[in-house]
Amino acid sequence: MARFRTHLALLGSAAALTAAAALPSQLVGAQPAFAAEDPQWVALGDSYTAGVIQAAGENFEFPRDGCERTERSYPQVVDRDLSGAFELTNVSCGAATINNVTDTAQNPIGRHLPPFSEDPDYPFPAVPPQSEAVGADTDVITVGVGGNTLGFADLINQCMRLGGESEEGAGTPCKDALAAGIPARLKNVRQDYDRMLTVLHERGPKAKILAVGYPTVIPKDTSKCGYGDPTKFYTITQGDLDWLRQDVLEPLNTTIENSTGTQEAASFVDLYTSSQNHSVCDDTKWVEGIFTSSGQPSFVHPNALGHRNAADHVEEAMLNAIDGS
Repeated sequence: MARFRTHLALLGSAAALTAAAALPSQLVGAQPAFAAEDPQWVALGDSYTAGVIQAAGENFEFPRDGCERTERSYPQVVDRDLSGAFELTNVSCGAATINNVTDTAQNPIGRHLPPFSEDPDYPFPAVPPQSEAVGADTDVITVGVGGNTLGFADLINQCMRLGGESEEGAGTPCKDALAAGIPARLKNVRQDYDRMLTVLHERGPKAKILAVGYPTVIPKDTSKCGYGDPTKFYTITQGDLDWLRQDVLEPLNTTIENSTGTQEAASFVDLYTSSQNHSVCDDTKWVEGIFTSSGQPSFVHPNALGHRNAADHVEEAMLNAIDGS
């Protein structure tokens, strides 16, 4: 399928975004036939959609609402690539759970992560459930969520703590302590995700729903993840990293892919396969570790390269969805 990139994918400021939005009408007219119909796209999701960390660009929304949407996150990259072929409404929000997408208001945290960082604008007012942005005129919904419902951040924190108490990174202390509870966590994700899809189908009955999975975070060869390295997984043991990959993160993607709601299934956008050589522990990483190489807190989130990869796959899925409608 032909691509319509404007080569503005890595613009570095809010001013540049504004300029890109004001492209001449001649360029809009050069888009495929569906561009004249102005398809409505709503982007929903958590921090893996919103961007959040500085390695995924600067926050472009003023005044800030604490959701930390960044200008190099994949919804914004796709929007620039397609030169306004879709009308984007991006309500993704860092730390969102599935229920925050479905029907529960959220109190965003911004970049308030004591003791690592203090956000001068914290606390932020609640934001409404993300599904409220979906309506009868919505043509495409992208949604990337599930990790916070699973409790991935909590698992990372506990695994670092338990690994730090191990003998030089030996054993599987986190698996030993927490493995029994993972099936229930995954079941909860499946139930919440099915309910979310049902609500999204109801709110946007004509919309094509694209369920965006999570990228590769932990490599198959976990010997690359040096124990004690804060730019990787800090004090999580190699054995626990193998467990997190095999029994937590890969099943999370499978759960999302297999969720259907009460109507037709959403189309799954696989980011895992394409990112397998770009984990936190690879030389060219698309996901940052606990800290970036410059010492900024990143807590295992995609950087601009990871969002660029996500944009490629989401963009293709969106165009296929519209062409097939």
